Amino acid sequence: MKGNVLMIYFDNAATTAPSSEVCRAVAKGLECFGNPSSLHKLGLDAEKLLNNSRDIIASALSVQPQEIYFTSGATESNNTAIIGAAKKFGKRKKRIVTTSVEHPSVAEVCMRLESEGFEIIRVSPDANGKINAADIINAVDDNTFLVTCMYVNNENGFIMPVEKAFSVIKKRYPQVLTHCDCVQAFMKIPVKAKNLNADLISLSAHKIHGPKGIGALYVKKGVSLPAFIVGGGQEKSFRSGTESIPLICGFSEAVKELCGNIDQRFEYVKSLQSYLSERCGQYDNIHVNSDADCSPYVNSIAVSGLKSEVLLHFLEEQEIYVSSGSACSKGKKSSVLQEFKVSEKYLDSTIRISFSKNNTKKEIDILINALEEADKRLCKIR
Repeated sequence: MKGNVLMIYFDNAATTAPSSEVCRAVAKGLECFGNPSSLHKLGLDAEKLLNNSRDIIASALSVQPQEIYFTSGATESNNTAIIGAAKKFGKRKKRIVTTSVEHPSVAEVCMRLESEGFEIIRVSPDANGKINAADIINAVDDNTFLVTCMYVNNENGFIMPVEKAFSVIKKRYPQVLTHCDCVQAFMKIPVKAKNLNADLISLSAHKIHGPKGIGALYVKKGVSLPAFIVGGGQEKSFRSGTESIPLICGFSEAVKELCGNIDQRFEYVKSLQSYLSERCGQYDNIHVNSDADCSPYVNSIAVSGLKSEVLLHFLEEQEIYVSSGSACSKGKKSSVLQEFKVSEKYLDSTIRISFSKNNTKKEIDILINALEEADKRLCKIR
């Protein structure tokens, strides 16, 4: 809060505020300071917290606890899945199918593998800015060992046709591994491993009101990948390094809080998305880049004539926090939105409004009023 101005946070796709219950769970994990690999009582107490947390996250995905491996976050999970698959199958097969709109933690790994001789097929949106399941399916051939595709895009909320694509691929090519980055989907829309037909799923805690520095990778039973980090034999020797019990406790607490009301929260946030679109539609200079069938949690809009970064800092002065795109892009013009066929005239003027369950329509009104004020006061792009 600045003076009497309340903070309005619309950057939940970048990170979320941890709930008070999550903070207490982290504190409890800190108090239980034993190493979960130790055989004495303190170690066993820590192991109980670890196992309980694994059970909660596995239950949320409708999988077995032994299929959940804790990591430092989704970036590590994505790297582990893709590089692990390449090491496992790369001597016999060379093709990876992905899309042109993935998060950098997938896209850059694929670029590195491409430089090492792998064939990377990037499926792009069609002329209408849609990724089609058929295009993903048709890119798979006998030389393919991995298909990796996010569930919800982090810049405009587009929901990828993962279920349909993976279902057909697994029937036609059962040996091909399917990996899904579910960071912007988990606990926001229903995510079940069986429904996704995914062999590998990446998760992150800090996008769902959990702590930073902790994530997970689901690895379907029967799928064997080489360890990405070796050393101490933790996580059944798949991911060595002493498990962070405080962060893991915070992660599972966030899941426990959210898993029972996914549909209700979706409908509430959908009402916020509709209201944002309605308010934007009252102004000729505000354009909504995201479609109505995108995830309501992630919304891309453009204010014609105003540069994104300048607008971001203007809003910040009003204690309104948004993003100028992906948090990982650091203000660069978005190649992802270009791929989604967003008009060139809007690319420099785009901001991302990403909601959580804590946002309100009143906050949207304050945002729109601030955008109107910015249009009057800020210099226009020529």
